[in-house]
Amino acid sequence: MRNEFHESLDALTVDLADMCGRAAELIQTASAALLDGDEASADRAVFEMKRLTRLGNAVQERTYGLLALQAPVARDLRTVVSALYIASDADRMGGLAAHIARTARRRHPERVIPEQVYPLFADMAYTATELAEQVRGTVNSGDPEQARRVCDGDERMNELHRELFAELVGPHWQHGAMVAADLVLVGRFYERFADHCVEIARRVYFRATGEQLCPADEPRPVGDPPILR
Repeated sequence: MRNEFHESLDALTVDLADMCGRAAELIQTASAALLDGDEASADRAVFEMKRLTRLGNAVQERTYGLLALQAPVARDLRTVVSALYIASDADRMGGLAAHIARTARRRHPERVIPEQVYPLFADMAYTATELAEQVRGTVNSGDPEQARRVCDGDERMNELHRELFAELVGPHWQHGAMVAADLVLVGRFYERFADHCVEIARRVYFRATGEQLCPADEPRPVGDPPILR
């Protein structure tokens, strides 16, 4: 019976890593729509987000079943409970990528990103994709040191976000308030995507060690935009 339980935990880990991998593909696809004005990429990102959500729902149902039927304790309990949070964070990552794709589709055939801040958003897109890929490997391996590196990598996204605000309020901004408002939102989507990567890494670290990693300097934000299905 316990062998079957641990096989279920292993399968759960595989699915959670798959969710993170899909989120990485989603943010890459949504970023292509944003940076290149690719409407087909925008549509594909929105469609793939729904598939990610279905997988997340299935993972959560199985996790609740393990809690109810197996009554895990100690590290096994940490693994099962962490799975619920990881699935939720990965789903939110997909939702944020879909919001980026919808922003690009709404402005099509115009491109959302002016040349002035194009390199910044290209760097944000690269950083978000890299963090999600790192998280996928971290979930799959359960390695606490990999989890620590994800937390360290998030500082790059925070730095890019600060640079974006400096550009938008600086004296050389020439694209008006409406464009700036759109870019603030998109920048926020990327920042929150990275924050969810960190949350997943923290869960993996806690699952492996029983200790907390990357204590937040402030309460966790609750301001993610609602996911539009």
